[in-house]
Amino acid sequence: MFRTIRTTALTALCCAAAVPGLVGCGVLSEVGTDLGSAAEEVQSDLEDAANEVLTEGQLFTGTKTLDVDGASVNVSCSGTPADGRPVIVLMAGMGDGLDTLAGVQETLAEDERVCSYDRLGEGESDQPEGLQSIDDAGATLTAVLEDVAGDGPVVLAGHSLGGLIAARYAPDHQDRVSGLVLLDATSPTMIDDITGVIPESATGEGAEVRAQNLAIFQGENPEGILIDSDPEVRPAGDIPVEVIQHGVRYLGEIAEYGDDLERVWTEGQEQWLALSDRSQLSTAEESGHYIHVDQPDVAVEAIRRVTDEAAA
Repeated sequence: MFRTIRTTALTALCCAAAVPGLVGCGVLSEVGTDLGSAAEEVQSDLEDAANEVLTEGQLFTGTKTLDVDGASVNVSCSGTPADGRPVIVLMAGMGDGLDTLAGVQETLAEDERVCSYDRLGEGESDQPEGLQSIDDAGATLTAVLEDVAGDGPVVLAGHSLGGLIAARYAPDHQDRVSGLVLLDATSPTMIDDITGVIPESATGEGAEVRAQNLAIFQGENPEGILIDSDPEVRPAGDIPVEVIQHGVRYLGEIAEYGDDLERVWTEGQEQWLALSDRSQLSTAEESGHYIHVDQPDVAVEAIRRVTDEAAA
């Protein structure tokens, strides 16, 4: 999730409920019953029931706001739930709303139940009250999952910071997370990676990249989220994990330090393989950081593979 002033290297471092058309037929046994009033009452009861179903995350389609500890979180869901299939939850990167994943969600929803959401500070969700930790982001994710999947299994597919949050979340929620797809996910040791490559004495573009990224990791970002380096990647159980890295070497464009930044980025992707013995790393050869935009078919196929394995 590197950020740099150079535009070409920015941001390295998202039912209509199944309610049938219901027609109420009242059987009236008392003379003088007001048919019009009874029909209105039945219709009102049906509308209340339909609205109650629409609030159940597992069934709604479209977007809605979810209250999470008094904050409004924007959630989107598509597709029909299927027995034995996990719900897919898409997680955007820093600075992005769920709209950046809309194309992937639409494609996957042809066969799967798929949801996405805006973290606090992103998209249509509320701003956080103060600085957040990765654990705070995980608490918001838990609330979303409880709403859209209930107690059922989920596959998390995260881009950039969304991938890091998903990878940190899964080990502590092995009863819920049955698969992971990490799309150019932020490295678990990103701060150390940057400071190890670009020294404090750097000047020019390198100095700007270093300072900008350190500020972001210290909370100067839309989510107010603090991101620490932590080399420990805890196992998330025997789940399928696909880690996909960019193939277009856009970090290499950063003067003097580009090649080493590309190297540590790849090393960071390899660290995520420790999440599971069923992890695999691949490269989206024609993609920059936004794999789901540059090669959406690569993202979709990986998510489908992991979902199929998780459901087997």
